[in-house]
Formats: sequence, C-alpha cells, structure tokens
Amino acid sequence: MEIPGILSIAIFLPLISAVIVAVFLNGKTARGFALGASTVELMITGYIFIAHKQYDMSEKLTTWFPESFPVQYFLAIDGISAPLILLTGLLGIVSIFASWNVSERTKEHFMWLLALQGAVVGVFTSMDFLLFFLFWELELIPMFFLISIWGTGRKEYSAMKFLIFTILGSAFMLIGILVIFAGTGTFDMMKISELMPTANLIMPIGILFLFMSIGFAVKLPVFPFHTWLPDAHTDAPTAASVMLAGVLLKMGGYGLLRVSAGMFPDQLEKYAWLLALFGVINIIYGAAITIRQTDLKRLIAYSSVSHMGFVLLGLSAVGGGITSLAMTGAALQMFTHGTITGLLFLTIGFIYERTHTRHIPDLGGLARRMPIFTVSLVVAGLASLGLPGTSGFVAEVTIFVGAFPAFKIATIIAAFGVVLTAGYILWMIQRSMFGPEKPQFEQIGDATAVQVIPIGILIISIIAVGIYPAFVSDVFADGIAQMLIMTGAN
Repeated sequence: MEIPGILSIAIFLPLISAVIVAVFLNGKTARGFALGASTVELMITGYIFIAHKQYDMSEKLTTWFPESFPVQYFLAIDGISAPLILLTGLLGIVSIFASWNVSERTKEHFMWLLALQGAVVGVFTSMDFLLFFLFWELELIPMFFLISIWGTGRKEYSAMKFLIFTILGSAFMLIGILVIFAGTGTFDMMKISELMPTANLIMPIGILFLFMSIGFAVKLPVFPFHTWLPDAHTDAPTAASVMLAGVLLKMGGYGLLRVSAGMFPDQLEKYAWLLALFGVINIIYGAAITIRQTDLKRLIAYSSVSHMGFVLLGLSAVGGGITSLAMTGAALQMFTHGTITGLLFLTIGFIYERTHTRHIPDLGGLARRMPIFTVSLVVAGLASLGLPGTSGFVAEVTIFVGAFPAFKIATIIAAFGVVLTAGYILWMIQRSMFGPEKPQFEQIGDATAVQVIPIGILIISIIAVGIYPAFVSDVFADGIAQMLIMTGAN
C-alpha cells in the first residue's frame, strides 16, 4: 500500500514528538511516549526500506522559497539511502531503551534523542542541497546537548570539540555547495549530477571535489580529522554513543557516496590512490591506537576510526574504474558497523551502570555474574573482527574482493588490520569479562528485561545480515548501479 508523504512523516514524526515531549510531558510519561514514537518510526523506516522499489516516494515542493532563490523541499529515496534510514529507525529505538534509567532532566533527554533521529532521516532523504545542509547542521544541536548535559568526564570539552570540528568541516561543504549552485543554477542534487560535466564553475573542479570530501571526511572521520571522535564517545552518554557511532558517522560515508562519487566520478578516479592511502592509514593507525586503550568506550571509539577506513578503501576501488562491488561493500560496511558498534556501546554502557568503571584493568570475572552482557559483548566483538556468519565478515570480504584488483598492496595491508582487530577485541573481552572473579562485583546483577530487548534486536540484525546479506546488500547494489549509470562511471 502506498502512503503519501511517507518521507515527510519519517522526518517530522520524531521532530514533532520531540516538541510534544518538551512542552506537554514529563518523567516516565515522556519516556513511554518517546518509546511509542520511536516504535512507530521503526515501522515507518521498515516500510520505506521494503516498499521503496514499488512506489515513487519522492516529494517535491517548489514554492517553499521565493522563485528567485530556487530552493526546493525535495525528498527522495533510493537503494543507497533506504538501508541507512532503516538503520536510523533501528538505532533510534535502541537509544530509547538505552536511556531507560536516565533520571536527570528526563524529558529533555528524550526530546533531544527524538530530534536527533528526525534530523538524521532528513539528511538521508533530502535531494535539495540546501535542505540537505540544513538537516546536516540541525543534527549538531541535539548531539551537543546530549554530550554536554548527560555525559561524563570532560563532557563540556568533548561536546565543544565535536561541535568545532564538525562545523569547520561543514564550512568546506557549504563553500562547495555555493560554488556548485553558482555553476549549475540549481540545488537539485539529481540535476546537478547531470549538469556538473558542463557546469561553468568558479573554482577548479579538483579543489571543489576536495572541499566537499573534506566536509564528509571530518564526519566519517578520516585521519587526521578524527581526534574529536574518541573524546566525544568517551564522555557521551550511552544513547548518544549508540547514535553517534551507528548513524552520525554514516552521514560522512553517505556524503562520500552520494556527492563525491555521484557528482564527481572523474575526480574520484583521479584521487583514488589518495582515498586508498587514507583508508589504509585509518585501518592500521586506528587499530594500532586501539590496542593501547584501557578505557572500554575509548577502545571502541578508536576501533570505529579503523573500521571507517574500509569505507574509503571500497570507494577508492570504484574510483579506480573496477566495478561497483567494492562500493557496495563500503555501503554495507556502514550498515553493519552501525549495528555492531551500536551493540558494543550499548553493552558497555549497561556494564558501566553496574560497575561504575570502564577501566579494563579494574574489571574481570564478570561472565558468571553477567552472562547476558557477556554473550552480547562476545557476539558484537566477534562480528567486529569479521567472524564468518556475522555481518562484519560479509562487508569486509566484499570490500577486499572488490578492492584487490585496483590496489593490491593497499588491500593486503588493510587485511592485516583484521588481525589487529582480532587482537584488541579478544584481549578486551578476556580482560573485562573472564578470569578470576573480583570481590567488589559479587553482588552485581545481569541485564534487566528492558535491557534484553535492544540487545536482542541488534544481535538478531547482526546474525541475520551475516547469514543472508543479500537482504541489505542487494538494495545497496541496486542504488549504486543506478548512480553509476547516471554518472557514466564503470
């Protein structure tokens, strides 16, 4: 059944729900309402994912701005954005469960979580560049407050660092958007892809490509723009870490796919070696730094830097003119990393609520006291290191197979990153959950019924995609194939 305006509903349901929570509700009522809203949002994003091929879900309002300033309210969906919208809905409800025990300024916390979800869906559905940029910036506000109010440690410093880095990256992107508009006369992202080859740009196209890519690279993040991420993750509350790792980083990867690859295919091919180089640096450097971490959240944060390097490696292979296989792997890596890392941060957050420490040497012997959390951490860890049968394995293998013909040495070096990942993941699990029991944790409890629900949701998604990856990968492949046809790329 076709539902008119479904994309607008997916954006504004959480945004309007956030307003209702802020104005009319409080305490447990706000929590229950937020759970209901996020449940409906998950159903809507699931419908969009399943039905986007059958119906034309695009929405366009050309009279939104004065005619002299051609900004459109233009929403659309394809195989590139549909899985990421589903991921946003999935992690949105997980973040609500992760915040179930928040007692400080409760309604504000759920308000910002809902607003964040709506803004991210707006990014993935916007086909007008200025509308895209509006939602891109709107996402900063909820995340800033989530970190600075409900975080721990140097939360104000980490929130401000996150804001400064991402705004600086956005400045490069805004310059690029305005240059593109000056050369094409439109903000319509679909028309821009067709007009770019003949556009009269006031900036060399290579510099324009780099400006746009830098804006996305900061969000991904790519070395050396990555330093905001470990601080933000370490000091963020659990729900914010889940959303930050799960979908906010994917905005950077989505931008590289949609804009850098979709609008600048020739430049992507020209700078393919640079993407491969930074991809390898991200993978190896991120993994090497991860091994040295003793804080559980900081360890997983640096591992995200490493895993996002695989996205760059996949993009570089397509830029090298091979096939869309590696790009499909890069897109799949974004989806699978969202569920895997989301589960890692979720589990670590729940463990921290009970132990009040994330310092690995202070932990140990928790497996008998926390069997559910132990299973959750082991499943997420094994998926992160790419165990066959999990979603992490499928994504990485697809990237390696697609990238090897283009950059053999880079792919071989990147594959060594899997070995380093196995090292720090297994070390982390062994040190924190196994070994002799410690007396201070004798009375500690395991997961509650409320906490089992989000853990189960993410474990099922990880195993399901690992066993039947075509459910997601085929959707990505279709969207990428259409994009490559439009750009005339191989």
